[in-house]
Amino acid sequence: MKSSTSVVELVMLLCSQEWQNSIQKNAGLAFIELINEGRLLCHAMKDHIVRVANEAEFILNRQRAEDVHKHAEFESNCAQYAADRREEEKMCDHLISAAKHRDHVTANQLKQKIVNILTNKHGAWGALAHSHLHDFWRLDYWEDDLRRRRRFVRNPFGSTHLDIMCRSLDDYAREEEDDVVKKRKSFRSQAVVSQNQEAELMLEGEDDTVSLLQDKDMDNLAGPVVLSTPAQLVAPVLAARGTLSITTTEIYFEVDEDDPAFKRLDPRILAYSEGLHGKWMFSEIRAVFARRYLLQNTALEVFMANRTSVMFNFPDQPTVKRVVYSLPRVGVGTSYGLPQARRISLATPRQLFKSSNMTQRWQRREISNFEYLMFLNTIAGRTYNDLNQYPVFPWVLTNYESEELDLTVPGNFRDLSKPIGSLNPKRAVFYAESYESWDEETPPCHYTTHYSTADSTLHWLVRIEPFTTFFLNTNGNKFDHANRTFSGIMRSWRHCQRDTSDVKELIPEFYYLPEMFVNSNGYCLGDRDDGTPVCDVELPAWAKTPEDFVRINRMALESEFVSCQLHQWIDLIFGYKQRGPEAVRALNVFHHLTYEGSVNLDGLAADPQLREAMEAQIQTVGQTPSQLLIEPHPPRSSAMHLCFLPQSPLMFKEQMQQDVIMVLKFPSNSPVTHVAANTLPHLAMPAAVTVTCSRLFAVNRWHNTVGLRGAPGYSLEQSHHLPIEMDSLIANNAGTNKRQITDLVDQSIQINSQCFVVTADNRYILVCGFWDKSFRVYSSETGKLTQIVFGHWDVVTCLARSESYIGGDCYIVSGSRDATLLLWYWSGRHHIIGDNPNNSDYPAPRAVLTGHDYEVVCVSVCAELGLVISGAKEGPCLVHTITGDLLRALEGPDNCCLPRLISVSSEGHCIICYERGQFCNFSINGKLLAQMEINDSTRALLLSSDGQTLVTGGDNGVVEVWQACDFKQLYVYPGCDAGIRAMDLSHDQRTLITGMASGSIVAFNIDFNRWHYEHQNRY
Repeated sequence: MKSSTSVVELVMLLCSQEWQNSIQKNAGLAFIELINEGRLLCHAMKDHIVRVANEAEFILNRQRAEDVHKHAEFESNCAQYAADRREEEKMCDHLISAAKHRDHVTANQLKQKIVNILTNKHGAWGALAHSHLHDFWRLDYWEDDLRRRRRFVRNPFGSTHLDIMCRSLDDYAREEEDDVVKKRKSFRSQAVVSQNQEAELMLEGEDDTVSLLQDKDMDNLAGPVVLSTPAQLVAPVLAARGTLSITTTEIYFEVDEDDPAFKRLDPRILAYSEGLHGKWMFSEIRAVFARRYLLQNTALEVFMANRTSVMFNFPDQPTVKRVVYSLPRVGVGTSYGLPQARRISLATPRQLFKSSNMTQRWQRREISNFEYLMFLNTIAGRTYNDLNQYPVFPWVLTNYESEELDLTVPGNFRDLSKPIGSLNPKRAVFYAESYESWDEETPPCHYTTHYSTADSTLHWLVRIEPFTTFFLNTNGNKFDHANRTFSGIMRSWRHCQRDTSDVKELIPEFYYLPEMFVNSNGYCLGDRDDGTPVCDVELPAWAKTPEDFVRINRMALESEFVSCQLHQWIDLIFGYKQRGPEAVRALNVFHHLTYEGSVNLDGLAADPQLREAMEAQIQTVGQTPSQLLIEPHPPRSSAMHLCFLPQSPLMFKEQMQQDVIMVLKFPSNSPVTHVAANTLPHLAMPAAVTVTCSRLFAVNRWHNTVGLRGAPGYSLEQSHHLPIEMDSLIANNAGTNKRQITDLVDQSIQINSQCFVVTADNRYILVCGFWDKSFRVYSSETGKLTQIVFGHWDVVTCLARSESYIGGDCYIVSGSRDATLLLWYWSGRHHIIGDNPNNSDYPAPRAVLTGHDYEVVCVSVCAELGLVISGAKEGPCLVHTITGDLLRALEGPDNCCLPRLISVSSEGHCIICYERGQFCNFSINGKLLAQMEINDSTRALLLSSDGQTLVTGGDNGVVEVWQACDFKQLYVYPGCDAGIRAMDLSHDQRTLITGMASGSIVAFNIDFNRWHYEHQNRY
């Protein structure tokens, strides 16, 4: 509209009567249609608005639900965070309380150690302390390289148990009735038991890549506690529930003292149980083995550097795996030729057996029968920590009646191809008929008892603690009736040949522990029906002492008759005759609950009473070792076959060998006062290191001539065939300044063999006797001083070195005029005394050994036994542990009070030479085994590696060879033209090198095997 006039005209037109009449006349129908369309549009609009509203409501509801979910998630996260914090606080409280418990235990141990040191007969308060009427001892948990526990330590919990009664025969009758009722109940419930005989651990066929990934995942874990899990500490006669916690560097175990089962335990048992509040450093772990507990593959055994072990049982197999992957990569150690990997720790016993090199070594006779049997026991799950799975060894002899025992007569040996139950033909018929006529609901068996149970182990060891206390705990605090007590070897052998309920095999202690046959604590074990009191075990007539019996029994175990059939016994216990049709044919089937895979305890979780009954029965009937092979075990190689191999340890050709191999004369003419033959071929410089009285040393190269000496055409004139080549610097008289120790020693020191120690790699020489009360370390390559070690308050008078570990680490012991000894650690990696190369100027000793009243003049240390044996100018020799505990004094006869030389072997012989030619042989537990007197001023002695043979030399210039156990003379070498001042053996025990007063060394052929076979067949 362009103007207001036109608008007015338009309005007037529309309002006119004619327009209205025209609209009424012509637009009625259109108007109605318009209204209808408006209504339709309104409905459509309404539907659209409703749809939009519904969608809006849906969106709002979804957002509201998301808000609720986020709120709930937030609340859940808050609750989880609070729970985690509470769990962390609980864990911190647990760790703090555990640390307090450990500190308390450690404080008590330290207190007891101090009291023992002070109140010991040779301690500061020894004269004032009222000594006990009876010293009590217990078997220590320390194991040697062959896993023998031989060391006895003082027992503060010891007792004669005079208040303990013996059981009556009526007690056994009532017990047997109860057992019948229990067995019937448990037999009815065994329908739920699984029969998976081939149950294996979880690792079968595990991929190495997965292992490596899991290793990486575990290594990346951070935080104070890597893993915490419920666990049971498994020890003899107890399984204590608690919590195992693993950090990045340590393992902790804290027992649950509120557990009702723990509260029911006898305090006397707990006193002998270590690790209830335990802490173990990762650096101490040497091996980790997967183990069974109650036939379930849910346990681990961890072996420590202190030669003890600890065993834990876990809720399930995945937990076992998590624990292994939280521990260091040590595998099963370094002894069995297996890689140190976590997958090896989780491997099944059969996998370990197949992968190890021990069977081949046994076949080649590089290891003994004893060592091989202990290996089989170890990988098959046998352990000292569970008496139901104690190591099992065979009876090997049958003659326990004769006055003499001839080990060349086959009739004196047991048939090892048969189980103990079928050696007697009549009993074999009985067991076979029993199997065929079996009418019980359970699978048939030949024997309802087992060859190895907790009861049988305690039966054998009842005379020594802690097994006496364990025995009393499991037998109602009573000793057995005298008729049933282990009272005689011959009686026990007859019993297991005639009694249909006795099929016991032996335990390893029968071959190394004479103390088990002696009632040293004076227990009242009752009288037999014939009125004979039971005290010490009655030995066979051919054994005069327990030591005789153990030695001869071990000789029988290593004899050719046993060697050629031992594989058949292995088939029965560990091999293909252990189960299945072959076991039936061999009369070797035991109660089905003794076999691995026969029961799944997790399947009984819904019925705790049934599970408890099943566990109790498993602990009663015994456990068969894990099956290691399903094909016949290979036999051992013939000794005659191996005798013709050049490198054989059995080879001896007496008629071809001359006593003296060579004589090497040094230009200085000074007496050779120290000889160290470190001749192992893998050394960078195998050599015989000599040191003279003037402290001039020589590194004389060693040539391995085994196989040449005694061979046809061999001539001593062929110098390149001689084993020792003189140090070129000494021979040419050039550069002797690199071989002379010029530092001044105290004028009162008499230079002798014990003033020097040479490290196992020949690279360093340790020297004592200096005026400043130190001992010093010199390089054998340059002659330069590399370390000065202080620690004593007076002049250091003697040094000794233990055998070396892998890497050259070893113990060094220094003795002084201050009447003390210090134990040091030599680091083969850093070539210093001490662990820290940054603090080599002030190393700290590992232990201080006290007890002597006078200047220490001789000392010997054995790392394998963990013992230091020392002698002072006057008084008895003392035995210390490497942790500093004074164990005992070695009291010789009255005329043996001035010790001068000591040699100790890992086999437990301690030979002490006193002034005026007196010799004594002590066991490591203090028993005087033999003594002799010789007409020579002995200057040097040594023991063969097996501890069976003693070699001596002195001013007379004669080398004499003796049988160590009884000082029987085996051989006398031709006399030399000068006195002997020092001696040592080559690594193969074939060459004896002596240092002479004339300034020369003499190399002798020596063959211990020859004397072994000549003298040790009849007893």
